[in-house]
Amino acid sequence: MAAMGFSAIIVAAGSGERAGAGLAKQWRPLAGRPMLRWSAEALSMAGAARIVIVVAEGMEAAAAAAVSGLPACAVARGGDTRAKSVVAGLEALCADADSIVLVHDAARPFLGPGHIEALLAAIEAGADGAVPALPVADTLKRRNEAGAVVTISRSELWRAQTPQAFRHGALLAAHRGWRGPGEPTDDASAVEAGGGRIVLTPGDPLLMKVTWPEELAMAERWAVGTRTTRVGQGFDVHRFGPGQGLWLCGVWIAHTHALIGHSDADAGLHALTDALLGAIGEGDIGEHFPASDPQWRNASSDRFLTHAACLIASRDGRIVNVDLTLICEWPKIGPRRQEMRGRLATLLGLDITRVGVKATTTEGLGFTGRGEGLAAQAIAAVEMPA
Repeated sequence: MAAMGFSAIIVAAGSGERAGAGLAKQWRPLAGRPMLRWSAEALSMAGAARIVIVVAEGMEAAAAAAVSGLPACAVARGGDTRAKSVVAGLEALCADADSIVLVHDAARPFLGPGHIEALLAAIEAGADGAVPALPVADTLKRRNEAGAVVTISRSELWRAQTPQAFRHGALLAAHRGWRGPGEPTDDASAVEAGGGRIVLTPGDPLLMKVTWPEELAMAERWAVGTRTTRVGQGFDVHRFGPGQGLWLCGVWIAHTHALIGHSDADAGLHALTDALLGAIGEGDIGEHFPASDPQWRNASSDRFLTHAACLIASRDGRIVNVDLTLICEWPKIGPRRQEMRGRLATLLGLDITRVGVKATTTEGLGFTGRGEGLAAQAIAAVEMPA
C-alpha cells in the first residue's frame, strides 16, 4: 500500500474506435470486470483519497456502475480532447495545489502497487512530474523526403506510460498555460513545456495501453491465465460479559451484554480477518496483533481487517468476495444485517453484492445456545498472481 497521500484521475472519455466495433474498450469486460474497474480498484487499494473518473457525455451512469462499491470515487464529464478531459478531472478533484495527483489511462488495466509507490516517491523527492517509462527495444525506421528508409538511434528514446504523477496545482497551471502546437500528447508534455523537471520511473510491459483488437484478446488471456483464486476460512469466538453493547462486523449494537476480549472483541471482523490472512498464507490474527501487546487493548478491529486487505493489495491481489456466518441466540442480527454488509463493503472496497452476512442459532445447544457467547465463521475468495 502506498505510504503517501494522493488522489487520482482516470481518463475514460475516449471512443476507443481502434479496438473495433462495440463498446469502447474501457467499458468492455476483462476477466469478468469492466476494464476501467481494474485501475480503479488498484488505485483505491493503494490508498487514493479520491478518484475522479472522466467520461464522455452520456457515460456517467456506466462509469458509476463500473466502480460501484469502491470508496471515494466520483464521475466527471470530459472534454473533446484528452487534455481537456484531464483539466475537467483536476477541477473536479478540488484538491490543494501541493497535493499529489496521478493521471491514468483507463485502457491500461494492469496497474500495480509498485508502480504507484515509485511515482509518489519521485514527487516527494522533488520532481515536478514522474512518468513510468520503458526503453525502446525495437530498431526504429523512418522514411525521409526522398523516400529512402533511414534508421533512427534509439539510445535516448523511451516509451512513456501512465499513471503519471504531479502536484495538482502545477499540472493544472501547465494545462491551462499550454500554447501548442496542437494538444499535449500526455500530461508530462504540458509540464515540460512550462519548464518542469520530469523524472522517469521504471516502466512495465504489463502497463501496456490496450488499443487494438489483438491487444484486447491478449489482455484477456493474461488476466485469466496468470491469476489464481485462493480461498481462506476463519473462525472466532468471544464470550458475553457485563456491558451495554457490542461491536459486530464494524457496527455498534446496543445490548444488555458486551463481548469480552483484548481488543473490541468484534468476532465477525476477527473471523473475516483470519479468512483473508489464510487465503494468502499469512498465519492468523494473533500473529499480526498479539494479545500480549498492550497497544491492541480495546483497539478497533477495523484496523485488523484493513491490514489483511492491504497485505493482499500489496501483492497485487484482489478480494473477490467474502461470506460471514454469525452463530448466536442474541442479539438479533436480521435488523442490522444490511448495515453490517455495507460496513464490510466499505472497509474492503467491495461492492455490497460481494459481501455476505447471515446468522443462525444452535437450537439452544452448546455455549452459544446457552447464551454464553457468540461465534463467527468466515470464508473469503482472493484472486492473486499465479
